[in-house]
Amino acid sequence: MATDAKTEKRALRAEIRQRRRTQGELALAEQGKRVSRHLSEVVETHGASRVACYLAGEFEPNTRPFLDWASEAGITVLLPVTREDGLLDWVVSDGASEHPHELGFPEAIGELLGPIAVGDADLIFVPAASVDREGYRMGWGRGYYDRALGSMAGRPPVYAVVYDEEVVEAVPREVHDERVDAVITPSGITRF
Repeated sequence: MATDAKTEKRALRAEIRQRRRTQGELALAEQGKRVSRHLSEVVETHGASRVACYLAGEFEPNTRPFLDWASEAGITVLLPVTREDGLLDWVVSDGASEHPHELGFPEAIGELLGPIAVGDADLIFVPAASVDREGYRMGWGRGYYDRALGSMAGRPPVYAVVYDEEVVEAVPREVHDERVDAVITPSGITRF
C-alpha cells in the first residue's frame, strides 16, 4: 500500500509541477499578491508576532510580498534551512538574504537557531504540492516538514499554501504524513 501511495505521489507531483510551469508570469504575480494578503490577514487575526514561513520557489505561491509586509510590521519571521540529517533548522530573516539550494529552491541565510526554534512560532506557513479536504498535506517528497511538524508537542496552527486547484478531495497518504489546520490559496482561507 505504501508503495502505491509513493507512486501516486510521484505522478501527482509531476502533474502539479507541469501545471504550475504553464501559468503565466502575470497570473503568478497576481496570485502571489492575493496569497500574501491572506497570510497577513491570518497573522493579524491570530495577533501573531513570530511566524515560521518559507521562501517561495519559482513556481510556488509567492510569499515575498508577505515577508516584506511582516518586516515592515515588526513581525519576526523564521525561515527554514535544510540539514543533512533531514531536519529543518531555522533562521530569523526578512527574506532578503538567500542563496540557491542545490535542489533548486531558495534558502535563507542567517544565524542558525536549531530545529526546535520553530516551537516558539505563533503560526507556521508551509509549502505544499496539494492539500485534501481533511487537511492532509502532500509535500514535495523530502519529508522535511512532516518530520518538523510530527516532532512538535503543542504545535501552533499550521497553514499550507497552494494554488486553488491544488485543494483536492484526497491526496495519497503514508503513515508519516502530517495534517495541517488550514490551507491558504489565492481565493481564500479554508480551515479544517
